[in-house]
Amino acid sequence: MGFEKMRGVLFFLFLAGGVSMAAFAQSASPAIEKQDTLFLADPTIFADKGTYYLYGTGSNNGFQVYTSADLKTWSAPAGKRNGFALLKGESYGTRGFWAPQIFKYRNLYYMAYTADEHIAIAQSDSPLGPFTQKEIRPLSGPVKQIDPFIFIENGKAYLYHVRLTNGNRIFVAPMKSDLSDVEAGEAVECISGTQPWENTANAGWPVTEGPTVIKHNKLYYLFYSANDFRNIDYAMGYATSASPLGPWKKYRGNPVISRNVLNVNGTGHGDFFTANDGTLSYVFHVHRSQTKVSPRATVLIKAKFTKEKGQPDKLTIDPSSFSYLRTGLLSN
Repeated sequence: MGFEKMRGVLFFLFLAGGVSMAAFAQSASPAIEKQDTLFLADPTIFADKGTYYLYGTGSNNGFQVYTSADLKTWSAPAGKRNGFALLKGESYGTRGFWAPQIFKYRNLYYMAYTADEHIAIAQSDSPLGPFTQKEIRPLSGPVKQIDPFIFIENGKAYLYHVRLTNGNRIFVAPMKSDLSDVEAGEAVECISGTQPWENTANAGWPVTEGPTVIKHNKLYYLFYSANDFRNIDYAMGYATSASPLGPWKKYRGNPVISRNVLNVNGTGHGDFFTANDGTLSYVFHVHRSQTKVSPRATVLIKAKFTKEKGQPDKLTIDPSSFSYLRTGLLSN
């Protein structure tokens, strides 16, 4: 979530809580030495017809897209607007282009994203863009809202998103069939920061964000990140439900991705995808180095569901598969 500038409301609440920014500079994570490392926060990978497309937070002019055939070597920005898949001026937003999600629906490609701390949806006939809107506007909402993730089941779409109201809280709202807006009525709250691991700084503005939803064995898994993104304890956990509308039960083993697991700081806000070989993977961001938060680096890790007696299948990650994404344009 977020670009390089501090969010005003979070920044002041953060300092008001007595937490110094120096706390976020402490780190056990190694510096990233390679010049070809990709620096996209809030990343997502969309697989389509044998090609992987990578998008994320990285520019105030929209969203660039990178391509790969093997998840190891990535192209230079390949979008149809000078490297951009979505270019400012052709869809909603003037700044703060954050957290894109790409999906295919009714033979068109869609991008749900944040700009100006609101959510918008643009469409294209290609994952490379250009993603545009016929009517340039955001989705409806009573407050500022960010971090969209659209889950579609049996033709019904649900918008998972974060509302900025007494903290960053995750909500879900059913959408109209043409994806033009959410349906009329109240959205349902899913997750807020109530557990110790979700607010290690004891901030007055608890943060849960970056939702992603997967259905597995008739259960819905809502993955989310917690803590301010500048916090070294930014981490990812999940909750389960029998319905896309909840109620949600948080996994007792949270967080499943954290600095304690990976020895890298600021681990979170990404997206799951299935690779061509059927492997489930999670792409996410980490802090730049042991002294810097941004620009946040893009990383990848493999995951799978495993059986747990008397409990829903649990998500298990493979720390040995952790890797930084690189363009491959420079020598190693």
